[in-house]
Amino acid sequence: MNNKILLIYSDEYLKHNTGPSHPESPERLKSIMTYLTKSDLMKRLVILEPNPASLEWIEEIHSVTYINDVKNYSEQGMTYIHSYDNQICPESYRVAILAVGGVLYAVDNVMEEEFKKAFCLIRPPGHHSLRDEAMGFCLFNNIAIAAKYLLKKYQLKRILIVDWDVHHGNGTQSAFYEDPEVLYFSIHQHPLYPGSGMEWEKGKGAGEGFTMNFPVPQGTGDEVYIKIFSEKLYPKAIEYNPEFVLISAGFDAHKEDPLASISLTENAYRELTDIVVKIADECSGGRIVSVLEGGYNLKFLPLCVAEHLKSLIFFEEKK
Repeated sequence: MNNKILLIYSDEYLKHNTGPSHPESPERLKSIMTYLTKSDLMKRLVILEPNPASLEWIEEIHSVTYINDVKNYSEQGMTYIHSYDNQICPESYRVAILAVGGVLYAVDNVMEEEFKKAFCLIRPPGHHSLRDEAMGFCLFNNIAIAAKYLLKKYQLKRILIVDWDVHHGNGTQSAFYEDPEVLYFSIHQHPLYPGSGMEWEKGKGAGEGFTMNFPVPQGTGDEVYIKIFSEKLYPKAIEYNPEFVLISAGFDAHKEDPLASISLTENAYRELTDIVVKIADECSGGRIVSVLEGGYNLKFLPLCVAEHLKSLIFFEEKK
């Protein structure tokens, strides 16, 4: 097994053009790659280019009608789908398929023990997208599709999804709300878009108790996040004993992010990742695939990603 971390990236992701003033811009990935290229972290990363996902896996989460709508809206030159938040261009469908493909390629590499951990530097993000609806800059739900992929292709039975994006991942929650094979944890600002993710939303039917929501007020800082991860997520996850860990890694809870009002520092992302890595090491043989979601301050986004990667890379040395 490679002792480096897999980084999924392609310049093709820059071709999803959301317009000159949209916060979910190609500059996000450019800023991260520029920073990483100049840092010592690059020596510990292996960059692989993805292939497009097979539609059969996207259809596990999204309807054929919706997939075709994304394709047609994009290729016909429409500028948005379903709401003005979801800006698109003629390349958007192809890039979104490639984003899903990047995450599935990371999953394959980790399951086949080429790497223990992977970070997917992709766009568009995914955790808001529903079965039949684009939402919150998201077209296809990359992380939810990856979970289904693990359950069906690799016959796993217990997947943990940790979502620390500042916005609640309503699409991911919806996909697994009645499914005990996925434990979904989200910590997010409330009130804030999309307005879901209350503590009483804990799952339904067979999935009751397998959704964990921790809405926190504006101004919440590192200490509260770390306490919730340590005292709520960690014991529940150890009890659940996941076979694979997925992270919806949004970095928009940083104190300087323009779209929210949580007060995390860059260091928080290293400490939160440490806790998730500890879960993975104790339960799933260390297997983690982390997927970029939000994060819109171009100065601090790369710093947050770097702290996240430092934990993925160096956690073993701290034990």
